Amino acid sequence: PNRRAVATFDRAELQRILGLYGRMVAAGHWRDYGLWFDPDVAVFAAFRRAAENPEVRIEKRPELHLKQGAFALVSEHGAVLKRGHELHGVLAPLERRLMRLVRD
Repeated sequence: PNRRAVATFDRAELQRILGLYGRMVAAGHWRDYGLWFDPDVAVFAAFRRAAENPEVRIEKRPELHLKQGAFALVSEHGAVLKRGHELHGVLAPLERRLMRLVRD
């Protein structure tokens, strides 16, 4: 059978995402997360409350790594907020929001 590989986050990427998630939970902003994987995309979705659309999705689309970048930060409404080749750059808007949450 001809089976395609499934897109995934590597260990370092997942550690970085879960580190940010833990800090957002500690700041009282996020409550839950979901992960899903298919051949085209790996997704980490962060939720404010359990029964709603995710506030943000962090997506990795390996086939875009040579174009606009494999990583994307996607809003609750499906708009791409940030796209890039490096995960830390794509997470930067969330890191800035966390700084505001902690400071306030």
